[in-house]
Amino acid sequence: MSPSQSSRKNELSRSEFSPGEFTEDERRFLLHLAHQSIDHALDGRSFTPNVPGDHLAEQRGAFCTLYVNQQLRGCVGYIFPVTPLFQTVAETARAAAFDDPRFSALTRPEALGLKISLSILSPLFPVEPEQVEVGVHGLLVNFLGRRGLLLPQVPTEHNWERQTFIEQTCIKAGLPSDACKRGAKLEAFTAEIFGEE
Repeated sequence: MSPSQSSRKNELSRSEFSPGEFTEDERRFLLHLAHQSIDHALDGRSFTPNVPGDHLAEQRGAFCTLYVNQQLRGCVGYIFPVTPLFQTVAETARAAAFDDPRFSALTRPEALGLKISLSILSPLFPVEPEQVEVGVHGLLVNFLGRRGLLLPQVPTEHNWERQTFIEQTCIKAGLPSDACKRGAKLEAFTAEIFGEE
């Protein structure tokens, strides 16, 4: 095990976790899996994760968010459950590191200080604007062939109230901020969010 891998293992063991659907061991496994996927890609090696228990093999939507020096460094995810969760985590981690068009590809020096957060999504459900709960719901808006999504943690990070959250989701889709008043379809989801310190 390299010094960086040993340090990362210690960081994972110090991570704080809150109760939820996924056990502490499952969370640690998924976070470690995300790092492994990125490390293999940096070395130019293919990565085929071991199949974990049935729970982590369920098809689930998920997003992987990367931070370097407490700054966003990439975020990619699958809205819909199209692959087993462990595979989704491996694929979205790699994509967040190298394929997020907002950022250049992650470098090896950056990877040494990389922190990862995972958001495991519930199924989507229709929601009226007045039913949106900031800090609980993530949002997906669809209209005129455009789609935009914001995770539940985004409005709390920016101190947005409900209306601003809805408007910013529309703007993320490239739509007018009042698109929900013009017939846009609004859907919500919840997420179990966990990550490293």
